[in-house]
Amino acid sequence: MTSTIRVMLVDDHAVVRVGFRMLLSASADIEVIAEADSGELAYQRYADVQPDVVIMDLSMPGMGGIETVRRLLAKDKNARVLVLSAHEDTAHPKRVLKAGALGYLSKRSAPEELIEAVHAIAAGRIYLDVEIARKLAVQDLGGSAGSVEALSEREFAVFIQLARGQSVNRIAEILNLSPNTVGTHLYNIKQKLGAGNQAELTLIAVRNGLIEA
Repeated sequence: MTSTIRVMLVDDHAVVRVGFRMLLSASADIEVIAEADSGELAYQRYADVQPDVVIMDLSMPGMGGIETVRRLLAKDKNARVLVLSAHEDTAHPKRVLKAGALGYLSKRSAPEELIEAVHAIAAGRIYLDVEIARKLAVQDLGGSAGSVEALSEREFAVFIQLARGQSVNRIAEILNLSPNTVGTHLYNIKQKLGAGNQAELTLIAVRNGLIEA
């Protein structure tokens, strides 16, 4: 991506925000344009700031990270959020992804991984902390996910592209289909696999060894 990625930092600790700002400054094409010390303030400022990526702490006073993600996505369905957390369990990332975030990263991750995550999410791709992705990959998503073998050949092709983070329009171009047809396949894929969104499709693909975490 050649243009500058505009980032909003959301964390209730000023020292943490300073640290992340310094880490992100190592990348010439990332600019921190706004900060907020709560989910409420981030929600209020989002429309005025219009960041490309929101980097948000999960555990904050007030409505917290997950509810903030939900509200941001309700305000703007194209909002791109990367959640950072000290939690390394699987319950939190599942809830974050289902709320609509595109990424989940441990605060203990290497600095270069934060920059990589920001670039991925700015491009509309899902980014998961590798260790967390591995933990999620061995778990059943709600216990209701079906087998990928139930997918038709065309559905399987669409599924793989979706799991890799491609948009409906891009998949239509790649597979020479109309966006409406891809949308129909997406609906059928979700029904057959018991998935609620693209993040869950990605985790199913990882669990089945179809893509790398």
